[in-house]
Amino acid sequence: MSEGQALSTGRLYGVGLGPGDPELVTVKAARLIGAADVVAFHAARHGRSVARGLAAPYLREGQIEELLVYPVTTESTDHPGGYQGAIDEFYESAAARLAAHLDAGRDVVVLAEGDPFFYGSYMHMHKRLAHRYPTEVVPGVTSVSGAAAAVGRPLVERDEVLTVLPGTLGADELAEWLATTDSAAVMKLGRTFPDVREAFDRAGVLDRALYVERATTDRQRTMPLADVDPATVPYFSLALLPSALTGPGNDPAPPEGDAGSHGEVVVVGLGPGSRSWTTPEAAAALDAADDLIGYGPYLDRVAVNPRQERHPSDNRVEAERAAHALELARSGRRVAVVSSGDPGVFAMAAAVLEVAGRPEFADVPVRVVPGLTAAQAVASKVGAPLGHDFCVMSLSDVLKPWEVVVDRLRHAAAADLVIALYNPRSKHRPHQLGEAQKVLLETRSTDTVVVVGRDVGGPEEQLTITTLGDLDPETVDMRCLLIIGSSQTRVGRGGAVFTPRTYPG
Repeated sequence: MSEGQALSTGRLYGVGLGPGDPELVTVKAARLIGAADVVAFHAARHGRSVARGLAAPYLREGQIEELLVYPVTTESTDHPGGYQGAIDEFYESAAARLAAHLDAGRDVVVLAEGDPFFYGSYMHMHKRLAHRYPTEVVPGVTSVSGAAAAVGRPLVERDEVLTVLPGTLGADELAEWLATTDSAAVMKLGRTFPDVREAFDRAGVLDRALYVERATTDRQRTMPLADVDPATVPYFSLALLPSALTGPGNDPAPPEGDAGSHGEVVVVGLGPGSRSWTTPEAAAALDAADDLIGYGPYLDRVAVNPRQERHPSDNRVEAERAAHALELARSGRRVAVVSSGDPGVFAMAAAVLEVAGRPEFADVPVRVVPGLTAAQAVASKVGAPLGHDFCVMSLSDVLKPWEVVVDRLRHAAAADLVIALYNPRSKHRPHQLGEAQKVLLETRSTDTVVVVGRDVGGPEEQLTITTLGDLDPETVDMRCLLIIGSSQTRVGRGGAVFTPRTYPG
């Protein structure tokens, strides 16, 4: 077909209508139905089309309707090719009718219950026409999704496997599948129901199997599969085997010793700055919380949710903050204690766990959700200065004597470790970084590589690569993290800083 011919043809659309509730027809499906020149739909010999009924609110006057009536459904046929021959001939004839419209430049919508590519009749038109005409398939909500919603049971969770099976398989084969999968949906019931029920029984899962009929419609019916009368089962029904993990008795247990409380404390690391550095696990913990507790500027980095209570506090009241979080959790609240970077690195995790050791908080669960550390963030921005052995130290003497800081710094320098320095300099401690520099120069050369990262991941991010001899402490503040290289740390191609993984010996 030439390009000019292709442009002159109509467009074929396979449009899914969902499982039966007219409100589950998508906005796109409704728009395309209303705009089409031709609307085609299947029906049995009685001529009543479920698909046409669902699409009726979106049809308009002047549209051409093509009713595609199956020659056989469940009855016998005298066609020389038998049932399959009669059906194949029907699909060829139906495709030819639609092709005539497409050749005339008319857009054709073929309606499909559920999803067009999920056990739907549309696929037979697609196979015969899509290679000849421009085609688009509009997905719809499947009957499996509708059935799971109808019974209020998740089908699978975590790494479980969902298996979708046609009821037309033999009972032995169905039973084999059902016995080896986590969850299943068996379609095409009706006259196949006795064999399907037997298969569930043979697989030993009949006790947790469910039956859903005409899901999401005003004629919906649900019940245990074992209780269904086979004589009442229509084609528009299915059998579900929901996950064994989602049934009764699988709700999370309350903390031991407090049957009425589901409170907990989660200490969450936001990462060093950018929201993209907050892990999905941390974001989920924040979203699930009833209360957020933390240093005010850190809480400001968490999006406001009117459902949650926020409890900002000063940076120097860690024990009080931890106790407040544990008190709230003991009353049944889900509490997220927010830290920058990683909560276990010079942050709130240790404080919370220390206070949680008091007898009055013995029954309050505490867990820690890690975050990207400031040291990792700064290192990644310049290359790989932490590529070999390193240590992490804080220059703050608020919680430990300055003499201890100096002693540890001297030993780390003598051990030739790369050193990541947190809390390097503040308004209350303006002299200590200069003193630390002198201590390091006792054993380190003046050309030792030093990286200064300021507000990394934030709007004022700044990175400086200098040397231990040229480092100017006056340019450093509490928003900085320093990485002091080892004797092996170097500046390589393109200015990248790295510490080789090998060490001379």
